[in-house]
Amino acid sequence: MKALILDGYVDEPAALGVPPYVSHYVRYAAGVLAMKDFDITYYSIDQIRRENLWHTLYEFDLVLVIGGVTVPGKYVGGEPISFAELKRVLEICRKSIRLIAGPFASFQARFGGTTAFKSDLEVDSIIGPDITVELYNYLFDSNQHKDNWDLVREASILGAPIIKQHPRYPDIICEIELSRGCERRTHCSFCAEPVFYSSFKSRPVDHVLDEIFELYKNGCTAFRFGRAANVLAYYFDRDKKPCPAVFEDLYKGIWQRCPQIIVLHHDNANPSFIVDHEDECKKILELMAQWNTPGDVLSFGVESFDVKVIKKNNIMNDPEKVLRAVELMNEIGGKRTDGIPKLLPGINLLYGLIGESEGTYEENFKWLKFILNKGLLLRRINIRQVIVEPGTWLYKFTQIRKLKFNRELFRIYKDRIRNEIDLPMIQKVFPIGSVLRRVYPEYKEGKITFARQLGSYPVLVGVVGDLKEPADVVIVDHGPRSITGLRLPLNLNRASYDELMHIPTIGERRAKRILLSRPFRSFNEVMEVLENDPNCLQALTQINAVVS
Repeated sequence: MKALILDGYVDEPAALGVPPYVSHYVRYAAGVLAMKDFDITYYSIDQIRRENLWHTLYEFDLVLVIGGVTVPGKYVGGEPISFAELKRVLEICRKSIRLIAGPFASFQARFGGTTAFKSDLEVDSIIGPDITVELYNYLFDSNQHKDNWDLVREASILGAPIIKQHPRYPDIICEIELSRGCERRTHCSFCAEPVFYSSFKSRPVDHVLDEIFELYKNGCTAFRFGRAANVLAYYFDRDKKPCPAVFEDLYKGIWQRCPQIIVLHHDNANPSFIVDHEDECKKILELMAQWNTPGDVLSFGVESFDVKVIKKNNIMNDPEKVLRAVELMNEIGGKRTDGIPKLLPGINLLYGLIGESEGTYEENFKWLKFILNKGLLLRRINIRQVIVEPGTWLYKFTQIRKLKFNRELFRIYKDRIRNEIDLPMIQKVFPIGSVLRRVYPEYKEGKITFARQLGSYPVLVGVVGDLKEPADVVIVDHGPRSITGLRLPLNLNRASYDELMHIPTIGERRAKRILLSRPFRSFNEVMEVLENDPNCLQALTQINAVVS
């Protein structure tokens, strides 16, 4: 029997599956299908679109569509499946066994500032968040209990080879599951994580290591611990406190068994949890900064600095705790490799919540400005509008009262943050001369190829020229949300006119003079052409320019 996994991509509070990410859903599902001896094919929705594979879908005996967005985002690596495309797939495959899984098995959503909706889709079964157990129970007519970690372990190992069918393989990053649910007893008004997983449970560390090793053997060298609402709470359900020892076991086990890993990153963290358990969390953060790879981010679900909004939405943060957590992470993770910090915080801001007012915008801006002026670093600031999702307390609230949202004020303050906070911040995080190792081309506009590293919230870098393979780049300029880079090594005897122009202090006139004076036998000859300008010398030294 032939089975198709159609990856429509997921984006949840604690899971990402938009390329280059491969979600845990895909891999676990492949493992369960392998238990049933299916001949498994993997397509991404972008493959279907790009190669016009719609007509091939009816050939499969079983079609499992995985997808759904519960947190809005803008994507570079792919575009999640639309509701219209989902219906088209189900119509084409009406003679197959049709299954859907991921967030859109619960509701349909895509953009912030909207209310998700439940839809009646004609399918054979809707597979819930615990895709391993629910798919197994459906295929084997079984009654396995949820959160069956032994079954998850078996499925994750059997399903690992599916990554080889990904169109971006081997340039992929696997999202790794550490835990399900949230360690808090009560939850934020808007969050779907407790809707999907009602209690907090940690996955056994040896199971995590076994899966990573199997993925590594199948060619994956980039991993992120993203399937966790608060990565620092791993094993909190077992020990009732943060557990540095289990992180040490985790990291040592990974590097002992998978020594050629390129990326090891993380995602979500709760700033209040860090401050409330400061001693233990400091030890965990130190271990993270010791064992991770550069450019790592812990994304803080701050959502708002407005204490009224915090209280009304049960967010359980406060601005002073957020500030302290940012300080701790800068102290511990600010060490640089190739000019890039090892581990920095990111901040999520969410608009459209209960109790929001004009003062909310100013309060958020004030605290971000304070962090900037204090000399602290944030890797990124994510500004978005809430999706109101069924099952959340916010959804119940909207059935009684209407949320107030000022779109014009949102636009104004978003622009202010981008220009007055993001730009100086990105200049500090990625100073000129910093090196990004192995950036992968995504798309090209004019003479610029836009590329990213594999990793957690990788910065978009505009590489001058035509980039077709992964390359190391040196940073030469900044925008609010992206940077400009030149390929390394930067040889002044071979660099193009466009590359020379983008070197700080060089510009068009000096670039022409360099071209006309080549070849150079020494750096001194270059400086003679540049009239021994000390600013040019500093710039060329910063970016490690060479002549041979």
